[in-house]
Amino acid sequence: MQLSKRMHLLASKVTEGNRLADVGTDHGYIPIALVLEKKIPSAIAMDVNQGPLERARAHIHTYRLDTYIDVRLSDGLHGLEPKEADTVLIAGMGGALTVRILREGSHCLDTVKELILQPQSEIRLVREYICGYGFCITEEDMVEEDGKYYSVIRAVHGQAAPLNNDMLCYGDIRVQNSPEILLSYIQEEYEKCERILEILREKGQENTARMEELTEKSRRLARVLGQLLKLRAVI
Repeated sequence: MQLSKRMHLLASKVTEGNRLADVGTDHGYIPIALVLEKKIPSAIAMDVNQGPLERARAHIHTYRLDTYIDVRLSDGLHGLEPKEADTVLIAGMGGALTVRILREGSHCLDTVKELILQPQSEIRLVREYICGYGFCITEEDMVEEDGKYYSVIRAVHGQAAPLNNDMLCYGDIRVQNSPEILLSYIQEEYEKCERILEILREKGQENTARMEELTEKSRRLARVLGQLLKLRAVI
């Protein structure tokens, strides 16, 4: 099965031999691909909506993997029992929803070995929550697909060093596997931020809350950009 760049990156983060719980599975492509590759022995494809589950069920049946991949109607992790999965994958959702799913799934997270997360927004909330819960971010990765950037976080149980504000917003570059892609993203975000700031200045809105917020964001982006450029020079 041919996966998109984003889904291929997600699938690559799942530890070989782990049982997967794919939350918000949609078409079920990642569990199918991983079982077909014999990277994982089994999976649970979960979704809150019946429509996506039926699509997933049909695809799973097409590949004759019904005995390897269980399909479950579930709001987040409510339908997952403790010790049923080693890896929990949550992708394609906003950061606030990802945090809600993790919080409401605390009944089974203690028996999960790793989290693979790809929030579409508010990534800071996700990093803050998982580190506060007792997970340690072991690696981050990023991919660009169709003009959009997607960040992927892998976390396991353990006590991590505290993350500062820059790291919470953009990740710890020491565990970033794709620094060049992150660099491109940060550069684009910085330039976009500076353009908006210039427009606000032209409109005489220097003393607004929006101006203050964007100025702080620009400074943070500039710091991360400087760190990434130093890293590139070392490499």
